[in-house]
Amino acid sequence: MSELTEELLAKAKEAVSSCYCPYSGFHVTAVIEDDKGGLHIGVNVENSSYGLTICAERAAVFSAVSCGQKKFRRILIYSPDGDPVPCGACRQVLAEFCDDDFPVMLATPGTVKHYSLAELLPHRF
Repeated sequence: MSELTEELLAKAKEAVSSCYCPYSGFHVTAVIEDDKGGLHIGVNVENSSYGLTICAERAAVFSAVSCGQKKFRRILIYSPDGDPVPCGACRQVLAEFCDDDFPVMLATPGTVKHYSLAELLPHRF
Protein backbone atom coordinates (compact mmCIF):
# COMPACT_ATOMS: atom_id res chain seq x y z
CA MET A 1 0.00 0.00 0.00
CA SER A 2 1.37 3.43 -0.92
CA GLU A 3 2.23 5.99 1.72
CA LEU A 4 -0.56 8.28 0.48
CA THR A 5 -3.14 5.48 0.62
CA GLU A 6 -2.01 4.74 4.18
CA GLU A 7 -2.44 8.43 5.07
CA LEU A 8 -5.93 8.55 3.56
CA LEU A 9 -6.87 5.33 5.37
CA ALA A 10 -5.56 6.63 8.71
CA LYS A 11 -7.61 9.83 8.35
CA ALA A 12 -10.68 7.83 7.36
CA LYS A 13 -10.33 5.55 10.40
CA GLU A 14 -9.90 8.56 12.72
CA ALA A 15 -13.18 10.03 11.45
CA VAL A 16 -15.32 6.95 12.22
CA SER A 17 -16.19 8.29 15.67
CA SER A 18 -17.77 11.36 14.03
CA CYS A 19 -20.29 9.30 12.03
CA TYR A 20 -23.93 9.70 13.02
CA CYS A 21 -25.67 6.46 12.11
CA PRO A 22 -28.17 5.54 14.83
CA TYR A 23 -30.57 3.89 12.38
CA SER A 24 -28.33 1.70 10.22
CA GLY A 25 -25.35 1.30 12.55
CA PHE A 26 -23.24 1.37 9.36
CA HIS A 27 -20.33 3.82 9.77
CA VAL A 28 -18.86 5.31 6.59
CA THR A 29 -16.11 7.89 6.15
CA ALA A 30 -14.57 9.35 3.01
CA VAL A 31 -11.38 11.27 2.36
CA ILE A 32 -11.04 13.04 -0.97
CA GLU A 33 -7.76 14.54 -2.14
CA ASP A 34 -7.96 17.76 -4.16
CA ASP A 35 -5.56 18.60 -6.97
CA LYS A 36 -3.39 20.65 -4.60
CA GLY A 37 -2.95 17.74 -2.18
CA GLY A 38 -5.50 18.95 0.37
CA LEU A 39 -7.54 16.31 2.14
CA HIS A 40 -11.26 16.74 2.83
CA ILE A 41 -13.11 14.40 5.16
CA GLY A 42 -16.77 13.46 5.19
CA VAL A 43 -18.82 11.13 7.38
CA ASN A 44 -22.30 9.73 6.98
CA VAL A 45 -24.99 11.67 8.85
CA GLU A 46 -28.32 9.87 9.08
CA ASN A 47 -31.72 11.38 9.70
CA SER A 48 -34.96 9.71 10.81
CA SER A 49 -36.33 10.93 7.47
CA TYR A 50 -33.95 8.75 5.46
CA GLY A 51 -34.09 10.92 2.35
CA LEU A 52 -32.39 13.68 4.33
CA THR A 53 -29.41 11.48 5.17
CA ILE A 54 -26.06 12.55 3.71
CA CYS A 55 -23.47 9.99 2.71
CA ALA A 56 -19.81 10.35 3.60
CA GLU A 57 -18.76 10.66 -0.03
CA ARG A 58 -21.05 13.61 -0.72
CA ALA A 59 -20.13 15.19 2.62
CA ALA A 60 -16.44 15.05 1.63
CA VAL A 61 -17.05 16.47 -1.86
CA PHE A 62 -19.32 19.22 -0.54
CA SER A 63 -16.78 20.12 2.14
CA ALA A 64 -14.06 20.40 -0.50
CA VAL A 65 -16.21 22.50 -2.81
CA SER A 66 -17.14 24.72 0.16
CA CYS A 67 -13.38 25.33 0.56
CA GLY A 68 -13.07 26.33 -3.11
CA GLN A 69 -11.78 23.02 -4.48
CA LYS A 70 -13.37 21.53 -7.60
CA LYS A 71 -10.62 19.26 -8.98
CA PHE A 72 -9.74 15.98 -7.34
CA ARG A 73 -7.07 13.27 -7.52
CA ARG A 74 -8.65 10.34 -5.63
CA ILE A 75 -11.08 9.31 -2.91
CA LEU A 76 -10.90 6.65 -0.25
CA ILE A 77 -14.17 5.43 1.28
CA TYR A 78 -13.92 3.42 4.51
CA SER A 79 -16.23 1.41 6.73
CA PRO A 80 -15.41 -0.90 9.63
CA ASP A 81 -18.88 -2.44 9.17
CA GLY A 82 -18.78 -3.82 5.60
CA ASP A 83 -18.11 -2.87 1.99
CA PRO A 84 -18.69 0.90 1.61
CA VAL A 85 -19.85 0.86 -2.00
CA PRO A 86 -21.06 4.37 -2.97
CA CYS A 87 -24.74 4.83 -3.75
CA GLY A 88 -25.90 6.15 -7.12
CA ALA A 89 -26.26 9.71 -5.83
CA CYS A 90 -22.67 9.72 -4.58
CA ARG A 91 -21.41 8.28 -7.85
CA GLN A 92 -23.22 11.02 -9.78
CA VAL A 93 -21.82 13.76 -7.50
CA LEU A 94 -18.31 12.40 -8.09
CA ALA A 95 -19.04 12.37 -11.84
CA GLU A 96 -19.88 16.08 -11.67
CA PHE A 97 -16.26 16.86 -10.74
CA CYS A 98 -14.17 13.85 -11.81
CA ASP A 99 -13.17 12.05 -15.02
CA ASP A 100 -13.86 8.41 -15.82
CA ASP A 101 -10.36 7.36 -14.69
CA PHE A 102 -10.77 8.97 -11.25
CA PRO A 103 -9.49 6.48 -8.63
CA VAL A 104 -12.03 5.28 -6.04
CA MET A 105 -10.67 3.14 -3.21
CA LEU A 106 -13.10 1.14 -1.06
CA ALA A 107 -11.60 0.09 2.27
CA THR A 108 -12.58 -2.16 5.13
CA PRO A 109 -10.30 -3.38 7.92
CA GLY A 110 -7.47 -5.20 6.15
CA THR A 111 -8.70 -4.61 2.58
CA VAL A 112 -8.46 -1.81 0.01
CA LYS A 113 -10.14 -2.36 -3.37
CA HIS A 114 -9.34 -0.10 -6.31
CA TYR A 115 -11.83 1.05 -8.97
CA SER A 116 -12.15 3.81 -11.51
CA LEU A 117 -15.21 6.01 -11.47
CA ALA A 118 -16.18 4.59 -14.88
CA GLU A 119 -16.22 1.08 -13.40
CA LEU A 120 -18.63 2.23 -10.70
CA LEU A 121 -20.71 4.51 -12.96
CA PRO A 122 -20.68 3.38 -16.58
CA HIS A 123 -22.61 5.46 -19.14
CA ARG A 124 -22.76 8.52 -16.90
CA PHE A 125 -24.42 11.67 -18.14
